[in-house]
Amino acid sequence: MFILIAIILVIASPFYIVYKPPSLLIRYFQYRWPDVLWQVPTSEKIVALTIDDAPSEYTNQIIEILKENDAAATFFVIGSQVEGRKSILEDVARSGNELGNHAMHDEPSRSLTDAELVEQIDEVEKYIHNAYDAADIEYPPRYFRPGSGFFSERMRARLETLKYRLVLGGIYPHDPQIPYSGVNARHILSMVRPGGIIICHDRRSWTVPMLKKAIPELRRRGYRITTVSGLLSHAASGSTSNS
Repeated sequence: MFILIAIILVIASPFYIVYKPPSLLIRYFQYRWPDVLWQVPTSEKIVALTIDDAPSEYTNQIIEILKENDAAATFFVIGSQVEGRKSILEDVARSGNELGNHAMHDEPSRSLTDAELVEQIDEVEKYIHNAYDAADIEYPPRYFRPGSGFFSERMRARLETLKYRLVLGGIYPHDPQIPYSGVNARHILSMVRPGGIIICHDRRSWTVPMLKKAIPELRRRGYRITTVSGLLSHAASGSTSNS
């Protein structure tokens, strides 16, 4: 029996680590790839909320949830979804949120050639620029999140020349694969920590009810929910005041 239990634990452990990576592992990733943003060191109760795969028919509902809870998020844009929804991107910018780059298609960015990667990033960047121009808002720092979350040394070098910050995160409810809002909300709440970056996804019907559960509870626990820029700015101001 003990041998059977040990075998089950050995098999299950890697899956559990993928599902709920320990904070020590995220800290190692930040140390190993310091140019990639996984989390931000701070003792303050503040987190960045990021929403991949925008825009969609659900984006405006997400914006409303954020407004109701005095929260903000960074929406990572897939270019192929923008046509017919350009006004939604403008709404994202006007409502105090920010836009990041998620390439043109829902595909692993790591598989793209340098030329394809640059072309897709530039194309999405035009949509983002146009949205900020239409909203008459200053353009924020450049953030890129690779499709499927995987990157390579080649990609990192290319993004550095393009002056993009590669953004991943450490609090991920696997909501593209798990269509249960309650399960995903509990996952976020069980993993939240100061300076964390939450990865959620637009374009799914269960995202809105997930956020309706998770965001008010985070606020009740005393967390401020902000954009990637807001988290970095807060951490920088804290470092300045402590020095």
